[in-house]
Parts: sequence; C-alpha cells; structure tokens
Amino acid sequence: MDLTASRASVAATTRTVPRGVTAASFVLGGTVLSLTGLTWDIQWHSDVGPDTFFTLPHLLLYSGSAFSGIASLVVVLLTTAAQRAGRPVDPTVGGRAVAVFGRTFAAPVGYLISGIGAASFLIYGLWDQWWHGLYGFDAVIASPPHIGLLLSITITMVGAVMVFAVVRSRTWGAAWALISLAVLLTFSTVTAIGLSQIDVGNLNTVTIGLSFLCVLIVVMGARLLDRPGGALGVAVAVAVLQGVYWWFSPWATRVYADSTGLPLRDYVVGVPGLPALMPMCLLLVAVVIEGLLVLGRRDGRSLKVFGLVAGAIGGLLVAALAPVQNNLLYGNGFPQVSGIVGTAVAGLVFGAAGGLLGVRFGGMLRHLAPVREGR
Repeated sequence: MDLTASRASVAATTRTVPRGVTAASFVLGGTVLSLTGLTWDIQWHSDVGPDTFFTLPHLLLYSGSAFSGIASLVVVLLTTAAQRAGRPVDPTVGGRAVAVFGRTFAAPVGYLISGIGAASFLIYGLWDQWWHGLYGFDAVIASPPHIGLLLSITITMVGAVMVFAVVRSRTWGAAWALISLAVLLTFSTVTAIGLSQIDVGNLNTVTIGLSFLCVLIVVMGARLLDRPGGALGVAVAVAVLQGVYWWFSPWATRVYADSTGLPLRDYVVGVPGLPALMPMCLLLVAVVIEGLLVLGRRDGRSLKVFGLVAGAIGGLLVAALAPVQNNLLYGNGFPQVSGIVGTAVAGLVFGAAGGLLGVRFGGMLRHLAPVREGR
C-alpha cells in the first residue's frame, strides 16, 4: 500500500487509488459482515431464543470486527513506517495522520477510529465469553457485554465513514461513503431499542430515537457530498440493505435452527426484526431533503436553516408514519391519537436537532483531508 505522496501527481493517483481501495474495502466489508451478523442474531433471539458464544451469527460479528481491525492496524503500521523513513504521508488514505502514544505511531484518523472500535470489541468479546461461561445461554440480546459490542461496532462504522469521506471527490469514494453511512444508519437502529426503557407516558421513545438517527445520518450524507444525490443515495442504500436482510434473516435463522436441531418458537410471526424496525418512508424523507437543499441553494439560505427545516420535516414524517408501518406489518392497530400526535411532535423537535447536527457533522467530515472539490 502506497501511503506516500509522489512528486508526479498523476502517477501517485494511479498507484494510491487501487491500494487505498483495498484497505478501505476491508474496513467497509468488515462492517457489513458485522451488520449481517447482527440482523441474524436478532432474528435468532426472536425466533429461536438461546445462543452461545460460538453461534454462527456471533462468528459473523466477530469476523467483521477482525477484518476491520486488522486492516486498520496494517494501515497504521505502514503509515508509521513511512513517516519514520521521512516520506510524506498521503492524507487521502484515511485522513491526516495523528500521533498516538506520543509519537510511537502515526495513524490516519479514519483508521484510528475504526481500529479503536475493533480493539474495544475484542475487550467486550472476552467479557461476553466470560459471561456465557458464567450464565450459559443469553435469553435476550440486551446483555451488558452485547451492549458494549454494539457500541464498539458503531465506532468502527464511524471510522469507515471517515475513511471514505476523505476521498469523496472521487466517484468510488463518494459512492462508498454513502454506503458506509447507510450501514451505520441500519446498524444504529438497534441502539434505539434501548430507549424503550424510558417511560414518558404514551410517547413512543423508540420511534422518536429513530426519527433523530435517520434525519441525522441522511442529512450528513447530503452535507458530505454537498451536491444533489447525497441524501437520496443513503436512503437507496438503506432500502437495498432492508430488502436483502428481509429475506436473509428469517431464512438463515430457520436453516441454522434445523441444522442444530433447535425448534422455532410457537409464536414466530415471520416478520424480520431488524428490517421491520427500519423506517420504510426513508426514501420519501430523502426526496424532501434533496428538494429543500435545492431550494435553499437557489434562495441563498444558510446551512443551519436547511438543517433545521429539513430535519424537522424528516423527523415528523418518520414519527408520524411509524404507526402506519407497524400496523401494516403486525396488524396491531393504531395507538391512541394523543400518543401518535405527541410522538410526531417529539419527532419533529428531535428531527430538527438531528438535521442541525447532521449539517455540522457532515461539515466536519468534509474537513478531514485537503481534498480538492469537484475533482
């Protein structure tokens, strides 16, 4: 992997891009493996129940973090070697290099974040092994080690977004940046489940959390590219992941249960857990955000105004349409009108906050490396 900037820019681009793709693709591929393991594990807990440390869904989770962590470590070591040899480090490979442990290592910031997530996953994985050895089967997915594992994978996914944000001016970099944001959004929906423990009357805190997360990441995509297609690209990638996992999760769970001789639960409804949690209105939200971005540029509106307005409308749509989606999938009817209205209003407020943060975070991603716009 060529991590140094050559004097001949054309030749450097020819050498750096393919090799940069290799390292970055391992990080992104690892996050996709982790996401696949998660959606399978959730379906396993829902349709079958007990698991152990060495079930196949867990192994996918572990291998995903291993791929991302090893790729990050290799890039850090190569960058450190290049810097110690006095060669200039190419900032388009993972971002600017930062000093770690004094000046012991030089780590591109994107790979540093993804590597930290993978390292913390290893620690929580050891805790999970001890947990299973002490208590045996996990009856639910929300055990303490699992929470740490999920947060660690999320950190790795943030690192993957940073890696591709650096090369957003290149076609493959922009496309993979949007895909990495979609993977992060899909994975982050699971963290919203924890909000169900917050009791605020008849408000649906999970839906409110999803409104915030969806708007945050979709607006980040729009701001990161800063041209038409960013928000819609994230939403399309999420829809593709949702469709694939809608088929994969129940199928893999059923086949694996049959192979291990474990029966399915009597009350299996046939609706995949994680894909059903993802808002199906996200494409509509993305179209609205794209339209508002075009209008904002035409009228010279500030990015803060765009973030607030787009976030508020997007959050309102996600929160208001969530009961419709749940009723279509599960046939449980609609909650009380006061709950729907209150949740929608809260979704609007938190969506506005998510839109504003999405603009700021997207701007931060754009400053990771001195990449020339429009290249």
